[in-house]
Amino acid sequence: MTPTEQLFSRRTALKSISSGFGYLAFAALADQEALAEGAAKTRSPLAPKDPHFEPRAKRVIFLSMRGAPSHVDTFDYKPQLQKDDGKQARNTRLRGGRLMGSPWEFSQHGKSGLWVSELMPEIAAHADELCLLSGMHTDIPNHPQAQVQMHTGTSRFVRPSLGAWTLYGLGTENANLPGFIALNPASGTAQHFGSAFLPAIHQAARFGSSSRRSARRVRGGTKEEVPNIKNLKLDTELQRLQLDYVQNLNRAKLKRDGDQPEVEGVIESFELAFRMQDEIPELMDVSGESRKTLDLYGIDGSASDGFGKQCLLARRFIEAGVRFVELSHGNWDHHRNITNDLPARCNEIDKPIAGLLADLKQRDMLKDTLVIWAGEFGRTPHGQGGDGRDHNNKGYTTWMAGGGVKGGFKYGATDPHGYEAVEGRMHIHDWHATILHALGLNHEKLTYRHAGRDFRLTDVHGIVAKEIFA
Repeated sequence: MTPTEQLFSRRTALKSISSGFGYLAFAALADQEALAEGAAKTRSPLAPKDPHFEPRAKRVIFLSMRGAPSHVDTFDYKPQLQKDDGKQARNTRLRGGRLMGSPWEFSQHGKSGLWVSELMPEIAAHADELCLLSGMHTDIPNHPQAQVQMHTGTSRFVRPSLGAWTLYGLGTENANLPGFIALNPASGTAQHFGSAFLPAIHQAARFGSSSRRSARRVRGGTKEEVPNIKNLKLDTELQRLQLDYVQNLNRAKLKRDGDQPEVEGVIESFELAFRMQDEIPELMDVSGESRKTLDLYGIDGSASDGFGKQCLLARRFIEAGVRFVELSHGNWDHHRNITNDLPARCNEIDKPIAGLLADLKQRDMLKDTLVIWAGEFGRTPHGQGGDGRDHNNKGYTTWMAGGGVKGGFKYGATDPHGYEAVEGRMHIHDWHATILHALGLNHEKLTYRHAGRDFRLTDVHGIVAKEIFA
């Protein structure tokens, strides 16, 4: 086929997209060189940026446990609570509430001797990598508000999420992938991963990895897929031609109307989506991983299979240059039947998280990857309904690993029964400030001008817990 015939063929194909539009898109060929030149002069908002100071961590994997795991049954050993099991509880809304010692044994692990429950034997084997933050507290003991505050720093206003601020501050290391990815986000949690007044390109790309529509069975487990990642009507060359025309219109609007954050976001997202087609399908296909790796993450058809895939995907994403990945795991709200449900939840995450830590370490990536495990608050030391625990925002435990934090270290403490943080108290604002500090970002300087004032993740609060860093 001659060059003239090829051009005519392209024109015909584009005309089929919509009447009149195809010819205009074909005409945009003449502008491609100018578009490329203009794009080269415009620095991408996702381009890597210098941190404020030397970072300990370069990337984040956030393991979000929705529903608030019980700290006194997992990582906050309370021998006094065991001794006082059955006694009248204090600080309880329940009349006649009584203290409930943990039904599970705690033991010391590693050279550090950290106390970890028998519910987490695989994670316990990595005790010398864990930095337990046992003085956590937050404002509201209600799931929706506490979840939003954990992600954005406030429960009352729409604000950018932790991942969006991280991406805004540091950019990303792979222009063909989103810099912020949320795996298995629950419905109704868009604000957890949003960018609010930050440019839209900083919000998370949400992949529903547990969705039946986004996965299909293959050898060794499930092949995770992103819906609509491929254009079934146009090949790559014709897509590029179509996109160049649309972007030319978008840039003309920007030039005519001035500052248009929404249009700028559309331009960036269209370009990123086009580039993602080449890398995302391959990254999300875990069928090529060895049986040894799949077993390491608990991807074996058992209860740990689903979260194991998320953990493996998180490792693959950050290895490819993604800055921030959040994984979600639900059903930790144990007001009743805790003796059956809590072991089941722990069994689903224990091996996958241990596998993630081991895999990162053997790839020499744990040292500069900050792994965070957290729920929105904790549970009460007193029982509820005979076999459950109520919400407790006054004191609970999260942990970090890698990213320059001290391994085998416990920072902060709750009182002898686990009601309230009394030492090394760390509010959500302090927690956010500390995470940003690990990434080389000063939380007081990471600001964005909006509505006449400078906003930041920590508002006017936040104290970095420098004691936790090696």
